[in-house]
Amino acid sequence: MGPASLQEERETKEEMESYHCLLQAGSQLQSTLQQVSVPVSLQEVGGYIEKQVAYLSGGRGEDSSVIITLPECSAFSDIPEEALAKVFTYLTLIPRTRQPGVKFIIILDRRLDTWASIKTALARIAASFPGNLHLVLVLRPTSFFHRTVTDLGFRFSQEDFMLKMPVVMLSSVTDLLHYISENQLTSEFGGTLDYCHSDWIVLRTAIESFAVTVKDIAQMLQGFGTELAETELPDKGKAIESLLELQTEKYKKLKDAIRSVSKEGRHLLSSLESSGNEDDSHWDVKLDWETVQRLLAQLRDMESAFDGFFEKHHLKLHQYLQLLRYEQSFQEMEFCLEHLAAQERELTVSVDTEAQAEHALKKLDSLESNAQEVVSRAQILILHGHQLSANHHFAMALIMQRCNELRHHCDTLTAALKSKHSQLLHTHQLLLHLGQAQTWCDDGAYLLANQLVENFQSKEVAQAALRDIEKFLEGAPSILSSGPDVLAIEYEAVITPNLQAQIGKTFEKHAAVQQMVQSRQTCLRKQAEKHVRPVQLVAPRSENPPRAKSPLFSPKHGDGLKFTFDLALPGKRASRKSPNSRKIEVIHDYQESGGCVSYSLEGEDSPDLLKRHVMRELIDTERIYVEELLSVLLGYRAEMDNPALSGLLTPILRSKRDVLFGNMPEIYNFHSRVFLQDLEGCLEAPEGVGACFLKRKESFQMYECYCQNKPRSDALWKQFSDCAFFQECQKKLEHKLGLDSYLLKPVQRLTKYQLLLKELLKYSSDCEGMSELQGALTAMLDLLKSVNDSMHQIAITGYEGDICELGRVLMQGSFSVWISHKRGPTRMKELARFKPMQRHLFLYERALLFCKRREEHGDGCDKTPSYSFKHCLKMTAVGITENVKGDVKKFEIWYSGREEVYVVQAPTVEVKMAWLSELRRILTNQQKLLRDEAYQHGQMVEHMQLSPPVSESKQQRASVSSEDTESGRSSPDPQPHSPKHQRNRRSWPGAHHSVDNCEGQGEWPGGQDAEEEVLVELSPGRYRALADCLQNGPESIAIKRGDVIQLQYEDNRGRWLVKNLSRRLEGFLGAASLQLIVGDSNRGHSSRLGDPGNLKVRKLSSP
Repeated sequence: MGPASLQEERETKEEMESYHCLLQAGSQLQSTLQQVSVPVSLQEVGGYIEKQVAYLSGGRGEDSSVIITLPECSAFSDIPEEALAKVFTYLTLIPRTRQPGVKFIIILDRRLDTWASIKTALARIAASFPGNLHLVLVLRPTSFFHRTVTDLGFRFSQEDFMLKMPVVMLSSVTDLLHYISENQLTSEFGGTLDYCHSDWIVLRTAIESFAVTVKDIAQMLQGFGTELAETELPDKGKAIESLLELQTEKYKKLKDAIRSVSKEGRHLLSSLESSGNEDDSHWDVKLDWETVQRLLAQLRDMESAFDGFFEKHHLKLHQYLQLLRYEQSFQEMEFCLEHLAAQERELTVSVDTEAQAEHALKKLDSLESNAQEVVSRAQILILHGHQLSANHHFAMALIMQRCNELRHHCDTLTAALKSKHSQLLHTHQLLLHLGQAQTWCDDGAYLLANQLVENFQSKEVAQAALRDIEKFLEGAPSILSSGPDVLAIEYEAVITPNLQAQIGKTFEKHAAVQQMVQSRQTCLRKQAEKHVRPVQLVAPRSENPPRAKSPLFSPKHGDGLKFTFDLALPGKRASRKSPNSRKIEVIHDYQESGGCVSYSLEGEDSPDLLKRHVMRELIDTERIYVEELLSVLLGYRAEMDNPALSGLLTPILRSKRDVLFGNMPEIYNFHSRVFLQDLEGCLEAPEGVGACFLKRKESFQMYECYCQNKPRSDALWKQFSDCAFFQECQKKLEHKLGLDSYLLKPVQRLTKYQLLLKELLKYSSDCEGMSELQGALTAMLDLLKSVNDSMHQIAITGYEGDICELGRVLMQGSFSVWISHKRGPTRMKELARFKPMQRHLFLYERALLFCKRREEHGDGCDKTPSYSFKHCLKMTAVGITENVKGDVKKFEIWYSGREEVYVVQAPTVEVKMAWLSELRRILTNQQKLLRDEAYQHGQMVEHMQLSPPVSESKQQRASVSSEDTESGRSSPDPQPHSPKHQRNRRSWPGAHHSVDNCEGQGEWPGGQDAEEEVLVELSPGRYRALADCLQNGPESIAIKRGDVIQLQYEDNRGRWLVKNLSRRLEGFLGAASLQLIVGDSNRGHSSRLGDPGNLKVRKLSSP
C-alpha cells in the first residue's frame, strides 16, 4: 500500500470517528428527551386544563407529596371518563418524569357543592387516578343542610372510600393547614404560594415545544450526518461541485435551525430563572430549569460534533475535487507533451541540401517555440501540485508522482529538441561549407576560363594573371584544407551516406580544379619567363550539375513492399512465365493432420453421414485452430511483456510486435467468441453452416489485413529468427515447429474453408440450405481472390497518386501488350508490330493500370516480385473490342476515341473472357449512370445512337465492340477509321484522363522488352513551362504553358519542390511530370531561363 493510500485511509478513519461522535451525541440527547418528555402532551388535554378541571400549583405536602388541586367546577360531572383519565395522567406524569415514585395529595374543593357531587367526584378519582395517591383532602359544603347531608353520607360510605383511597373530610380551610403548610397552598386556600394558571400553561407549552424542536433538530442532524457518510463520491468535477453546493446549503439551513432553537432555549431558561428567583421554594420551576439547561448543553455538544464531522467531510470533498481537476489538467498536459514528442520524433534530421536543412531548422524552431509554451504551462501545473502537497492533501503521493512525470516529460522533450537542434545546426554548417567549397571551385573554373591567352603576350600580363590565381587560392575555404577523412571525423555524428557522397564529390571537384590551376600556373610562369607566340587556349568546360535521378531508378522503387506468398485461386491457371520465374503460391489443398479433405468410408455411403463427418472435421479443426492461435498469443506475444524474458528480447523486436503478429488477436477473438460457437451450433444441422458463413462474411475481411501484413511479418521473422527469446518460448510451449509455421496458420485456414465447403456441397445435393452453401463457397472464393489481388496491389511502385481513389481491385493478371498511337509517326506502328511488351494489368472500379513486373533482389525462394507503374487509363474514357482477327486470345482496349489502342493477349481464352465480362460490366454501369444523369437534367434519351466517326475535336468515348479487327498476329494496328468499326460500336461519352510514367516509345532491340526513356536532366533553377500540368493530389500544383517556375530541391521520394512564380503557388511534382513540363526531350532543347546553351539529354533503357 502506497503513501497516498495510507494517507487517504487515515483521512477516512478521522472522518468516521467524527461521524461516530455525532451519533453518540445524538444518542445522549435522545435519551435525555425520553426522560423529560411526557407521553401525553398539553395539546391533547389543553381544553380541560384551561378550564381548571385540575392543576398543579407546585405546592408540596408531607414527604414531598405533589399537590393536585381540583377546584370548584360545576361541569366536573360532564367530563368524560377518558378525558379525565388523560388529565390525571398528564398532571401526574410531569412530576413522575422528574422524580419517579413520587406521592400525590389531591385537594378536592367542594365548599359550594353537594354530597352527591362529592361522592361522584371521589368515585371518578378512585377509578381514573393513575399515580400513587397518598391522601384526598375534601373541603365539604359550607351550607348547614348540605354539610349535614355530607357528614351523614360520608359516615355511611366511609368504609367504601377508605378501602380505595384515604379520604379526609375538612370543615374549613383552617383544617387544611393541619395537613399542608401555608406556603405550599395558594391564596384561595389561605396560603402564600404564588400561582398563575395562565402563566403555567404558557410555560408548559414553551417547555414541551422546545423539547419537540430539540428532538427534531437531533433527528435532522443524525439524518444529514448519515447521508454525508453514505454518499458515494462521483467521478465528475461538475457533479462534485453540485454535491458540495447542495450539502453546504443543507448545512447552513441546519445551522440556522440550531441557532433558532438555542435562542428559544435561552429565552425559556431566562424565563424559568426569573420565576425561580421570585420564589426559591418553587421546586417545579427549578426542575424545569435544570431540564432545559441539560437539553441546551447536549444540543451544543451535538452541534459541535456535527460541525467537526461536516468540516472533515467538506474538506475531503474539496480535496477530491482538487484532485480530479489536477488529474484532468495533468492528462491534458501529458497529451500536449506527447503530441509534441511525436512531432519531434517525426522531424527528421537527415537532410541532404542546405535548403532542406534550413526548412528543417525552421520547423524545429516553430516546434521549440510551441514546446516552450507548453513546458511553461507544465511548470505552473507542477507548482500547483507542490502547493496541494504543502496543504496536506490526502493524495499527496499521487500528486507528487504526477509532478515527477510531468518534469520527466518536459526534460525528455527539451533534451530531444536540443539534441536535434544541435544536429541540424551541425549538418547545416557542413552543407554550408560544402556549398561554399563547390562555389569556390566553380569560381575557379570560371576564372581560368576567362583568362584569355591573347592577353598573355607580355610578362606583366602573365604575372598579373598569376597574382589573380594566387589571390583566388588565398580565398579557398578552410574545409578544403582539412581533407575528407578529417571532415568525416569532425562531423561523424551527422554524416549520412548522402552527405558522405557529397563530401567525396566536393573533394573530387576540388582536386580537378587544383589540377587545372596548377597547369595554368605552370603555363603562366613559362609565359612570364620567356615570350612566345600566344596560343589560343580553350576554356575548360564547367562541370555538369548533378543529374536528376530517373523515376525508374528512384530509391522509392527499391523500397516497395515485398511478399512471400500468393493465394492461388482454385482452378486458376498460371500465365506463361520465363524459365527463371518463380511461383510464389500457397496451394489450397494443403494437408492438415490427416491428409487432404476427402471422405470414402467403406460400407458407409449415406450422404447425410458423410456430410456429418465433414461437419465434424470442420468443427474439430476449428477448435484446433483456435487453440493454436491462443498458444501463439499467450506463448509468444504476451511473453514479450514478461520481465523475466526482457533480456532475451531486443527493443526493436518489442516495438514491432504488431508487425510480427499482425491482427492475430482480432482473428482469435472472432473465431473463439463468435465463429466457433456458430459452427458448434450447426453440428447436428449441417445445412445451416452456409448461412453461418454468410452471416460472418464481413468479419472475414480481417484476413485481408493479416495477409497484407504477412510480408512485413516474414521479413521481421527472417531478421530475428535466431533470437533466443523465440527459442525459449518454443521450448516452454514444447512446439516442434517454429513461430513462422504458426504465423502461417491463418493463411492456411482461410484456404481450408473453401475445400470443406466443396465437400459439404458434394453431399448436400437437393438438400435444405444448399443455396446458402453455394453462396458461402462463392463468398470464400471471392475473399481469396480479393486477398490475392490486394497482395499484388501492395507491390505496385511508382504510382504518384492515391491508389485508393481508383476504387476496389477487381482483377489482375499478366498479359502481352502491343501499343499503337493514332497521332504518332508511322514508325510507332511498325515498332508496335515487332514484339509485345509483358505487362501486369490491374483492373480497378475507376481505372486500368499497366505495370511491369520486376524481380527484386533475393536468393532462391526469397525473390519476390514488384510491379513498376507504367500507365493509367481512366475507365470513363475506355472502350473495348472483344475479338482481334488472327488470335482468339487477343482483345483491344482503346482509349480517348481510339487515339491510343492497346492490343492485349491473354494467357488463355478463359482469362480473356473473364476480363471482357468484367470490363463490359463496368462500361454498362457507366452507361446506366450517364443515362440517369441525363434524365435528371431533363434530357430524355429514347434510344442509344450509333457513334459517328471520331471527329477532329477528339471527342472521348467509352465503348464496347464485339467486331473483329482487320489486323493480324504481326500487325496489331486496329485500323480505327474502318467503317466496320464505326458501324457496330456503341458509345457513352466520358472524360479523358491518362497518366504516363515517362515511358517513351523508341527503338526496341530485338529479343528484349525494350522501352527507351529520354529524360531531361533536372537541376535547381528557373524554367519556362512548355506544357500544361494539372494538379494531382493535395501537395501538387497546377502549371500552365508559359508559366515561369523555379525548381527548389528533390526530396527522398523523387519529387521536386516547385514554385510557380507566375501564379504564386508552391508544391511538389514528380520528376516524370517535370520532364514533360520543362523540356522536349525529342528535340533536345531546354526551357531553362538564363541558360545560354541547350540542356543535355540522356537516354536510359529500362532494365
